[in-house]
Amino acid sequence: MTATDPELAADIDATCRLTGEFTLRSGQVSTEYFDKYLFEADPLLLARVAREMVQLLPPGTELLGGLEMGGIPIATAISGIIGMPALFVRKEAKTYGTCKLAEGPAYDGRRITLIEDVITTGGAVRDATNALRAGGAIIDAVVCAIDRSPEDVNPLADVGLEVRAVLTKAELDAARAAATS
Repeated sequence: MTATDPELAADIDATCRLTGEFTLRSGQVSTEYFDKYLFEADPLLLARVAREMVQLLPPGTELLGGLEMGGIPIATAISGIIGMPALFVRKEAKTYGTCKLAEGPAYDGRRITLIEDVITTGGAVRDATNALRAGGAIIDAVVCAIDRSPEDVNPLADVGLEVRAVLTKAELDAARAAATS
């Protein structure tokens, strides 16, 4: 899926791509890292990403499920644009207070579109999907800012999720190549 903001890939790449040696959540080691918090902390860039993500939301979405921690500011920005309630999904349920997995409105029987910042293998999304489904949620899709998974591979096919991305690694690589040529 190509972003309708033609400069978004270049701006995200310039803002977020770091080089070095990084261990990803999956345990994979990468020579580059997309520090999504750099765009999420920039209100203008975050707003541009959120506007693109709004266009990718599947019909019938009732709640935005922002995943801890990077998906939460994006879900909040999208919620503010379209007026849809957001749910803030923890990596694991609290062990104190309300002991909730997800903060916000009740989600049993409701259609949630998960909101994530970067997907590589989909581990955090898979975990959240399984936990929310166990609580009665209906989840068919995740919308992310950046899909780093291999081209033509859906890392979440095993849990029946469609991945909708604003930008892919290939688009970021193309933006980088264009900027350095």
